Amino acid sequence: MKSKQLKSFIFMNIGCILLSVGVYFFKIPNGFATGGVTGIGTILGKLFPITPAVWIWILNGALLLLGFWFLGWKNSLKTIYCSMFYSALTYLFELFIPLSAPLTNQPLLELVYAMLLTAIGSAMIFNSDASSGGTDIAALIMKKFTDIDVGKALLAVDFVVAVSSFFVFNTQAGLFSLLGLFSKAFLVDSVIESLNTCKYFVVITTKREEISQYIIEALHHGVTVSDAIGDFTKEQRTMIHTVCRRAEAVKLKKKIKEIDPASFVIVTTSSEIIGRGFRNV
Repeated sequence: MKSKQLKSFIFMNIGCILLSVGVYFFKIPNGFATGGVTGIGTILGKLFPITPAVWIWILNGALLLLGFWFLGWKNSLKTIYCSMFYSALTYLFELFIPLSAPLTNQPLLELVYAMLLTAIGSAMIFNSDASSGGTDIAALIMKKFTDIDVGKALLAVDFVVAVSSFFVFNTQAGLFSLLGLFSKAFLVDSVIESLNTCKYFVVITTKREEISQYIIEALHHGVTVSDAIGDFTKEQRTMIHTVCRRAEAVKLKKKIKEIDPASFVIVTTSSEIIGRGFRNV
């Protein structure tokens, strides 16, 4: 349990760092306002004599206070930590590595890095059962007190923020902001699925005991077995069902072939496994 908590904490911190790097070094200098607190902070930083990083910190802090007021202490401590850590990192980057212009003269390249880094960072934070705060808290408040479709409402807000960049910055920044907005949702979901990818094994074999023992004792996963009869050969076999992570799948395939070269193995990919030893609901 301690090992899992440490791994989750490390993932969470790496996610915050990637998110902050993507926002400060690629989003803010180019005026990529793709929605959320970072997009609003980027717009406000251009309109008022307060830097985007400070705006992000103010907005995240204000939304956390609103969360306490309307939702109570049900807000995860992890979300509070991630929200403040990510905001503080962005501010420290601004303080010690000031940027007066984008890193390159290739805005499309910078948009790719902006979206990839923030998508991977957000996915790592979500995968640690936390969030970076911001509009996630606004969504929870809306969900509690209104019948509005939260997903559509947040998309509408993000769209307004992205469109604002046309007027606050320029047409190029606006077009790139809209492109980033539409790609963001697909990227985050794809990365989360990739992080949670597991393998589902169905093994038809005559060596039930040896294979089951290896899965239970070496991989520490459960096994479900059932009797099976091949309709072509009319021979009795055992069907073993189990799930494991990608790294373990390579070992399991190799071991099955060592134990029973004549076995029939079906391996399918699952985007998520919920249950003991994997993810909690």
